[in-house]
Amino acid sequence: MSVDEAKKRYSIIVEEIRRHDHSYYVLATPTVSDADYDRLYRELLDLEASHPELISVDSPSQRVGGKPVSEFPEHLHAVPMMSLDNTYSFGELGDFLHRVEKLLPETELDWTVEPKIDGLAVSLRYEEGLLVVGATRGDGTSGDDITSNLKTIRSIPLKLSGNPPKVLEVRGEVFMAKSGFEELNRKRKEEGEEPFANPRNAAAGSLKMLDPKEVAKRPLGVLLYGLGEVSGGVPKTQLEVLDWLDQLGFPTTEGIWTGRTHGDLVAAINELDEVRQELDYETDGAVIKLNQLTLRDQCGATAKAPRWAIAYKYAAEQAETVLKNITIQVGRTGSLTPVAELEPVSVAGSTVSRATLHNEEEIQRKDVRIGDTVVIEKAGEIIPAVVRVMVEKRPKGAEAYVLPKQCPECRTAATKLEEDVVWRCANPDCPAQVRGRLEHYCARGAMDIEGGGEVLVRQLVERGLADNIGELYRLTVEEVAGLERMADKSAQNFLDGLEASKERDLWRLVFGIGILHVGAGVAKALCRRFKDMDQLMDASEEELVGIDDVGEVIAKSLHQWFGDSENRKLIEVLRKAGLNFQSALYQEATQAGPLSGKSLVLTGTLPNLKRHEAAAKIEAAGGKVVSSVSQKTDYVVAGEAAGSKLIKAEKLSVSVIDEAELLRLCGS
Repeated sequence: MSVDEAKKRYSIIVEEIRRHDHSYYVLATPTVSDADYDRLYRELLDLEASHPELISVDSPSQRVGGKPVSEFPEHLHAVPMMSLDNTYSFGELGDFLHRVEKLLPETELDWTVEPKIDGLAVSLRYEEGLLVVGATRGDGTSGDDITSNLKTIRSIPLKLSGNPPKVLEVRGEVFMAKSGFEELNRKRKEEGEEPFANPRNAAAGSLKMLDPKEVAKRPLGVLLYGLGEVSGGVPKTQLEVLDWLDQLGFPTTEGIWTGRTHGDLVAAINELDEVRQELDYETDGAVIKLNQLTLRDQCGATAKAPRWAIAYKYAAEQAETVLKNITIQVGRTGSLTPVAELEPVSVAGSTVSRATLHNEEEIQRKDVRIGDTVVIEKAGEIIPAVVRVMVEKRPKGAEAYVLPKQCPECRTAATKLEEDVVWRCANPDCPAQVRGRLEHYCARGAMDIEGGGEVLVRQLVERGLADNIGELYRLTVEEVAGLERMADKSAQNFLDGLEASKERDLWRLVFGIGILHVGAGVAKALCRRFKDMDQLMDASEEELVGIDDVGEVIAKSLHQWFGDSENRKLIEVLRKAGLNFQSALYQEATQAGPLSGKSLVLTGTLPNLKRHEAAAKIEAAGGKVVSSVSQKTDYVVAGEAAGSKLIKAEKLSVSVIDEAELLRLCGS
């Protein structure tokens, strides 16, 4: 085959596979047998192997072409991804409609009602019809660039159909199909891994995986419903937007209702409630949107949500059952959490036998007793919660529950700080805490070590193979393969995961070592301030308190942890094991500019600048945009409908400026 012939055949195959993918993954109407599809795909791979110069960025073979990463880069949204205000009552829905009518007097309003998909919000950016960036919502202004992971979702087109604009951003939700979720959990149980709590958690966890090849194994889908930045003209209504997206090759929501009155919308919401269980994805509500896009612009937005849309949330499903016992769960920080052991009952499509009771104060407030008939609720939580006690069904002689003041695992006396509601085991060597720390260290959001789940960790601790994270790096294939449900291959995969973790960025390590009160956000803030582990370890409480997102409590916790000699020994073990102690997030504090060293909060709608434009000007001037107001905030830039952040700024005597003053400070 000549080069010209190969090029022509290649174009035909790419287009044919793209057409088959759209029919199968978007329209759910297969147009070719699996065997014929496989033959076509193999021909594509053979052509690309013989003529690598032909490989295009939109080739079906490039869906899983990305290499594993140690960190997701930040992506600044061209148009902010706002969240929605929620309501649980039709009365509040009526209030919302009245507010919009006041903003748009003497205007006939049309509304749409769509399923609220319980997934992870994403933005897809196309340029010249090709997918160039896919990102999470993040804080609405910026999110994580997870393009390689999103490319693995077959229903996301790599190249758009029709005549797309030069630039097009579409917004939607990534979800895991109910059917796929059940199959995934079945496989995880067979392999000795902890099953996912619900499809949303599974979808979110999948998109945060650092290896696209692993993401490709997860049954993820996407539905698109909105627009971000668009060059050129856009449709005039939400109905036209969905039709346009469909023409471009995007999967859109299956059902949409329209209405003009409060009664119309109530009827639509109720109808959706009746059919939503039949959908192959989780829904937890209905989204009501103003149909006319031009009128949306007139309504504007608050600091976090548009004024032209609202989410109606369906009531969480509840069930009645008997509380047979109360057990204590010991967390990685020693927290003693009471858990209700229940007579198994079906709630929201799954069987529930345990529910959280949160803490001692909550038990006393609800007067929960062993033997009580209780109402439990499941609304997406990992562990359902006890809502209330049916006192009228209480058995005679049921006594008030007293939380044990010692650890059930190691029998160490529990302690509680005056300002805390949680009792904690004071023994850092408690087996339950050790297991919790190891599991946390291996988790996706921390060091992301494959196979490091509950089953493996429990055996490592019980057999004395690891009682701290440093000892993980001393394990051998023989030791791991000798555990139950393990073999040479799975053992090697775990050790390979440990080896790969040595390259993770410093913030993951800081988060992974499990310092009390230090979450992922705080870890990132620390690693933007300190260039390496040594600087962080030697930081004073005063230095730590001066960092955004780090208050006095967190600073004290950090200082105490790094001041402990055993913890410092652990850090040295990790250093010798070859872990990365350098921060890729580190930002030089000496950045020149009129706003160098200044922290600013943006709130409300500015007269001329969009949120991302204002943020860009601040950063270009050396300043930093933060999300919340504190005493460390230098300026609050307030626009129309500034809301609670303005109130807090005034309370804390933080300087409040307008857009004009911001431009002056930036030197514009």
